[in-house]
Amino acid sequence: MRQLALVLGTYLTTIFCLITRPLLAESPTNLSPSDAPLELDLLTNPKGSVITANTIDQGKLSVPSLWWIKETSENKLLDNWIAYPFTNNQPARVDVIVNQQIWSLLDYLERYDFVNQLGDIARSYGYNIRVFNYQKESLASYTCNFNTNPLLCKIKINSQNSFGLGNSL
Repeated sequence: MRQLALVLGTYLTTIFCLITRPLLAESPTNLSPSDAPLELDLLTNPKGSVITANTIDQGKLSVPSLWWIKETSENKLLDNWIAYPFTNNQPARVDVIVNQQIWSLLDYLERYDFVNQLGDIARSYGYNIRVFNYQKESLASYTCNFNTNPLLCKIKINSQNSFGLGNSL
């Protein structure tokens, strides 16, 4: 029953996004993900105000807080992340690193649902997300323009599967 509700919810979200997609295309705002390179060395040696899944602040909750998703992930899809704060030339973003074996087992809707859920949480903290594997291949993104009202966001799932199901919303 839970799986049916998940599939139905994802289906309805997809329909909504397809209906609103022309509105995003007509928007003069840029909803492309950052083109900055993934810096995997920051996972073991974080610098400045960069936060990773291994960063623990004893005094307060670190933002964005993705630990709950990582710990409750049934299939261990979310492996690690690097959160970069807002800078003058880049909006705040989280580079999410997933387990490639698990990601490759997911169909398009399951990938979309994962990115959408993670993106919703990151968005609530003012962050965009990009999803990568450890080979630094870009798998997906959830990008918002935080300067618009209402907030405009775009999910992109990159085509990297043997079934040719490569689409982006």
